[in-house]
Amino acid sequence: MFVTGRLAVALAVGVVPLVLTGLAGYPTYPVLGGWVGLCIALVVLDILLAPSPRAVTVSRGVPARVRLGEAVSTSLAVHNLGARTLHAVIRDAWQPTAGVGSARQRVTVPPGERRRVVFALQPRRRGELVSEFVVIRSRGPLGVAGRQARHRVRGAIRVLPAFSSRKHLPSRLARLRELDGNTSIQVRGQGTEFDSLREYVRGDDVRSIDWRATARAGTTMLRTWRPERDRHVVIMIDTGRTAAARVGDGTRVDAALEAALLLAALAARAGDHVHLLMFDRVVRARVTGVDGAALLPALTDAMAPVHARLVDTDWPSAFAAVRTLTTRPALIVVLTAQDAAESARGFLGAFPDATRATSILVGSVTDDGIATLARQRGSREDVYLAAAAERTMRDAENVADAIRRAGGEAIAADPESLPPRIADRYLELKAAGRL
Repeated sequence: MFVTGRLAVALAVGVVPLVLTGLAGYPTYPVLGGWVGLCIALVVLDILLAPSPRAVTVSRGVPARVRLGEAVSTSLAVHNLGARTLHAVIRDAWQPTAGVGSARQRVTVPPGERRRVVFALQPRRRGELVSEFVVIRSRGPLGVAGRQARHRVRGAIRVLPAFSSRKHLPSRLARLRELDGNTSIQVRGQGTEFDSLREYVRGDDVRSIDWRATARAGTTMLRTWRPERDRHVVIMIDTGRTAAARVGDGTRVDAALEAALLLAALAARAGDHVHLLMFDRVVRARVTGVDGAALLPALTDAMAPVHARLVDTDWPSAFAAVRTLTTRPALIVVLTAQDAAESARGFLGAFPDATRATSILVGSVTDDGIATLARQRGSREDVYLAAAAERTMRDAENVADAIRRAGGEAIAADPESLPPRIADRYLELKAAGRL
């Protein structure tokens, strides 16, 4: 059962006869007891007259997936099995991060009929949104009390990453077509894929002459090469404590997901194999062996429930896990936040050796606010903050230099610029025949 605000109003009205009785010199306790008894009787009568909220069946209509930030509608179908019209208030028990516009909806269901109630959601966090039950309140005709029942009808929605960086994809795909289409760049040398044969022209590299083709054709024939397809791109996302820092409207791991999705979409369109690993102390998500149109759904589905953990990343184990994904020449992209020399020692100590066939990119998300603080000199406090900001920027540059000395390449940018910069570097490696 439940009571409404009308009961409180009814009890408050009873103060009037109570005061008048006291002013007249009569005992007030009988009046008080009688008024309270009358209110209790009204409550009991209202509960008895209220239709039973248990004499209904409830079913859900919930989409399986939605992207972060997109509005989505869920519905409840209420079927009244009772003999009286149900005037009810329905509450769907979604958690606060679901962004429910109105958690309570009123509905009137005649006997034997069905009504549908719609709840609008605006998810504010990646992962699983779950509603385990629905509460139905049926008020009596007097409106002072009613019956309440809880129906266990589970609903779940997986909130996927927003992938707002997909706006950069068309322009990068156009550049990719220039590399691989009619204006494909022809390069020679090791680590490239055979493309075609053509006649030798003075000035060509004699090492590319195909002597068997020359013997068959009766003229000197030369092999031409193109940047290899069917290469491997390994994306490792750090989910340790440094990835939990907030930058802009999200965390560093959110920006890393955007960069990973843009690079994966581009590499899949180029015909490369993409592998994903999300790691801190253990593997939080792993996608491998998925190609083509199924790749992006698999990546977003694996990324959705993973959030940064307040633990230090085990970098030796992380890079060991990367080596299990492929033994082929690959581009390894590590998305992390290594901007302090003290915390980066473990990362640099475990950094793999880059080879001619394997390129390693380290992408880091930076905060534009630090550069703004470094330029302020308005007060004594601003000077101290500027000094701290400059120290942070210098430490980040020192870590980037250490990565370059180890054979890798460091790319640091704000959350909006990091995804296209990594995609551009991927295209540059393609054009140079290194991938």
